[in-house]
Amino acid sequence: MLNLDWLNAFVVFTEHLNLTRAARALHLSQPALHAQISKLGEALGVTLYQRRGQRLELTPDGKRVAAFGREVGERTRSFVDVLRKGESREPVVLCAGEGSYLYLLGEGIRAFTARAGAPLRLLTRDREGTLDAVTTGEAHLGVAPLEGTPDRLAADRLAEVEQVLVVPDAHPLARKRRIRLCDLEGARLVVPGPSRPHRAMLAQALLSAGVRWEPAVEANGWELMLHFVRLGVGVAVVNACCRLPRGLVARPLPELPRKIFFVIRRRGGELKGAAAELRETLLAHGSAWQRRGARRALDGRPPT
Repeated sequence: MLNLDWLNAFVVFTEHLNLTRAARALHLSQPALHAQISKLGEALGVTLYQRRGQRLELTPDGKRVAAFGREVGERTRSFVDVLRKGESREPVVLCAGEGSYLYLLGEGIRAFTARAGAPLRLLTRDREGTLDAVTTGEAHLGVAPLEGTPDRLAADRLAEVEQVLVVPDAHPLARKRRIRLCDLEGARLVVPGPSRPHRAMLAQALLSAGVRWEPAVEANGWELMLHFVRLGVGVAVVNACCRLPRGLVARPLPELPRKIFFVIRRRGGELKGAAAELRETLLAHGSAWQRRGARRALDGRPPT
């Protein structure tokens, strides 16, 4: 028989990936928590986590056990709620990046919260963090750009977004209708840090085109990047769904690949109730950002 106390202790540990902090959250000693997690792994016959340098990380089996543990806890709390109050108020959890929340998901979230019977909890993570949150059951759904569907996850196409160059409206490149990579020769770019996927994609594309460039400033997040473009620090390549501050214009970069965003969920687990409703609502509003861009064009402002 699976010990549910051990399982719950492991779920809390996965939220911290630190034995000291998890033990404090559970009001246990660190040796006691370590013993419970060890016994759980022995009972299941799997390794739940491993040390990678200075940090701990879950193994693939550990992620599966974490997802199962969260599902057990959620179903238990929901069952008790129904018994005591006649309905469950377990929150639906969505995980995505800050840019997705700001530019892609607003209309869908507004529509869901206007009629949903369950509260919505939002987690803000990068792409890898979002995939992990869904895989381990920390989130029911995630939204992220993908090139392929990872193992144990299912994905529904939400939106296809082109990439654009954003420049001040007085910049020479603002006079062009479309931008070629060669137009960026010698450009000073506002870019994310070296470890970010967008930076790696852009650097590789410019290298392949033989275009020399230099980073003007490194800033993570579309809002911060656009802020520095508005200040005249440099120009930036961002997703076309981004809302532009006044004084900036966006020009398409057709040589760069479009980003395809997906609503992701764990494979094999059927979404029910509010989680299923959230998924359908997000997909129904996946093109809202395009309608916003069309309205801006009709108002005489450059579409983003």
